[in-house]
Amino acid sequence: MSTNFKLKKREQPKPEPPQEMSGSSMLIQALAREGVDVIFGYPGGAILPTYDEIYKTGIHHILARHEQGAIHAAEGYARVSGKPGVCVVTSGPGATNVVTGIADAMIDSLPLVVITGQVATTLIGTDAFQEADMIGITMPITKHSYQVRTIEDLPRIIKEAFHIATTGRPGPVLIDLPKDISLTTGLFDYDKEVHLPGYQPTVMPNRLQIRKLVEAVSQAKKPVILAGAGVLHAHAAQELFEYVEQQQIPVVNTLLGLGSFPADHELHLGMGGMHGTYTANMAIHESDLLISIGARFDDRLTGNLAFFAPNARVAHIDIDPAEIGKNIETEIPVVGCAKEALKMLIGENGKRGDNSVWRADLQRMKQEYPLWYKEDGETIKPQQLIEKLCEATNGEAIITTDVGQHQMWAAQYYAFNKPNRWVTSGGLGTMGFGFPAAIGAQIAEPSSTVVAVLGDAGFQMTLQELSILQELGLKVKVILVNNASLGMVRQWQQLFHGERYSNSLFPIQPDFVKMAEAYDIKGMKVEKLSEVDQALKEMLDHDGPVLMDFRVAKEENVYPMISPGKGQHEMEGVKP
Repeated sequence: MSTNFKLKKREQPKPEPPQEMSGSSMLIQALAREGVDVIFGYPGGAILPTYDEIYKTGIHHILARHEQGAIHAAEGYARVSGKPGVCVVTSGPGATNVVTGIADAMIDSLPLVVITGQVATTLIGTDAFQEADMIGITMPITKHSYQVRTIEDLPRIIKEAFHIATTGRPGPVLIDLPKDISLTTGLFDYDKEVHLPGYQPTVMPNRLQIRKLVEAVSQAKKPVILAGAGVLHAHAAQELFEYVEQQQIPVVNTLLGLGSFPADHELHLGMGGMHGTYTANMAIHESDLLISIGARFDDRLTGNLAFFAPNARVAHIDIDPAEIGKNIETEIPVVGCAKEALKMLIGENGKRGDNSVWRADLQRMKQEYPLWYKEDGETIKPQQLIEKLCEATNGEAIITTDVGQHQMWAAQYYAFNKPNRWVTSGGLGTMGFGFPAAIGAQIAEPSSTVVAVLGDAGFQMTLQELSILQELGLKVKVILVNNASLGMVRQWQQLFHGERYSNSLFPIQPDFVKMAEAYDIKGMKVEKLSEVDQALKEMLDHDGPVLMDFRVAKEENVYPMISPGKGQHEMEGVKP
């Protein structure tokens, strides 16, 4: 089911002799040279020269209705396409409105180039109208931040920004562009090589460390692979599959690593962490060799570090050396690209350890402790809704989410068998992310079905981006998992705060169907379980965007769960 919107692929211009042009012209020419075919943004005074150049050149620009929508759409585009998302906004509030998205992209390793307008260089530091110190604000949440102070530096800065954003561990880079620089003319020379002596990511792993890992695998009786988002960023899903098939090692995914290994594979144990499967968490807890590939051991995965993988030798493959040993003591560090490391491991074709008993035990555990929920035959249970969505889409849709209960249910009950079908806010946990991210994902893959699975609360943070769907003919499908509350907040208040529901319930909600219709979008409200199958069919058959308001059981909780301070082996709600 393809969307009506199609990006016109821009031919990458051939290198030309250096030419005199304005800073704004340099920027647009540089984007063309970088193969950028779409920009997400919002204009304003300090960035107007750039927008004038956008008008002249016809580069495709997606006008968000809020800067937060623009940068989350750029994130969704980057996550699905693998190409850098480009976001252009004005100075002051325009720039500060993208800070959340920059932080989100930084912690989830998404390549972005963010261009913020700035007041003229003569006014910087004077508290001029719509001035904000974007370098000071964003330095901790970017891979690098630039402020252009001379026209001569602009071509080099743009080229370095794209290089930094897309190499090593991907991430956001900010270019703060003063208005007078964008109007000044200078020589545009974009053919110089990037030369950054202080930034040299290690791509090829050390062969000795690979051989140490091969030896450890040969000795292990209870090995487990923890596959994170780094596998996806390295485009290494196929190599991971081949290595697992070769060595017969069970696989646990992190939240952001879902799709890096087929969910329907016998050796897939599910997602680990706070709301992961019992088998996945117990496999890590009981393992004697834990091989982390592109995962950073965050607290939502590990639980109490004092109890994490107590009997395991830990091997950690990561392109970012700062992550190795940061949270978990690592015996076998392997710095390098996950794809290259897996290729080397496959090439070694090391002796497989005897883990047949281990694999059999884990299969029994999967059968004995599956994910569960209680049906009543009438109420729409959110878990059942996600299962039905997976069935209706054959597990092939791109799913985007915000953060909270609906996010966890989607991660648990939608079977991701292919890479880059799962777009969610992991490390920062950003409400309002899911809907604009779906827009970016649909633009990246017009031929794919994109479904934004959202909470009713998070949707209300960025719902103004509904305008884009009808404007561009995007066929994004929006599913509201509507429990009239801040679901995860309510769950924690129930479990840990004496059922004191402080500001987490919505006694009044807008009519989401009428809201959809106001944007000329098909809307439906579904309240009965018996209506779900037909509603999903209508949604997927409709040749355009749809908003489906599913009224689900209000007090349903996400289980299983590792409570704060507990270890992975101390999961609650494992059985009904």
